[in-house]
Amino acid sequence: MLPLYSSTDANLFSIGQGNNYPMDALEALHYRRSYPRLDGPVPSDKILQNIYKAAIRAADHALLKPWRFLVVQGESRNRLGDLFVEAARADDAYIDEAKIAKLRSKPLRAPLLLVSISSQQEHLKVPPIEQDLSAAAATQNMLTAAYAQGIGAIWRTGSMAYHPSVEKGLGLRNDEKIIGFIYIGNIRGSEKKLLDTNPNDYFQDW
Repeated sequence: MLPLYSSTDANLFSIGQGNNYPMDALEALHYRRSYPRLDGPVPSDKILQNIYKAAIRAADHALLKPWRFLVVQGESRNRLGDLFVEAARADDAYIDEAKIAKLRSKPLRAPLLLVSISSQQEHLKVPPIEQDLSAAAATQNMLTAAYAQGIGAIWRTGSMAYHPSVEKGLGLRNDEKIIGFIYIGNIRGSEKKLLDTNPNDYFQDW
C-alpha cells in the first residue's frame, strides 16, 4: 500500500509556477490553500461557471440542493459594506469612524464575492444540520474549483455572517443562514506555505 503522505509534498505545487490549468483533480484537492490578498479583474464567465458547477456537485442527501448563492461585484460590494456598517451601528450607536471605515472596506478586498447560503427545507429524513453541511460542502467545492483554475479564493465569516441585520438586508428567509462569504479574484503577492501536516495523524483503525 502506498503511503498517504510524504512530508515533502505540501509545497511542491503552487499557483503561478508555470502550471497548466485546470489542474488534475487530486492536485487541486491536495494542495488547495486560501488567498487573502486578491485583485481584479473579475474572473471570466467560463471560470465562474466552472466554480458554480462545482457547487452543485456537493454531497446532498435526498437531492434537496439546500443552498443558494448571491453574487456580489462592482457597486454591489459598496452596498454590502454599507450593510455591514448599518449592522454594526445597530449594535453600537457610538462606533468610531476607524471601525466604520474598516467594515465598509471589507467587501472591497476582492473583485467578486459569493454569499453562500444554507436554504433549509422540511424533510423527514434530512435534518437542518445535514442541509447546512451540504451547503458548506458546496462552498468548499467552489474554493477547490477556483484553485484548480489558478484563481485565488478565501472563505470568510466573522460577526457580519451571523448578524440579523445583514441576513435581512441580503433577503434571507427565516429558514436560511449564511455559511460564509467567498472572496474570489486574482492572487496578489506571494502565497503562504502549507503546514507540514501528516494526514495519517488523523486516521485510525477502529
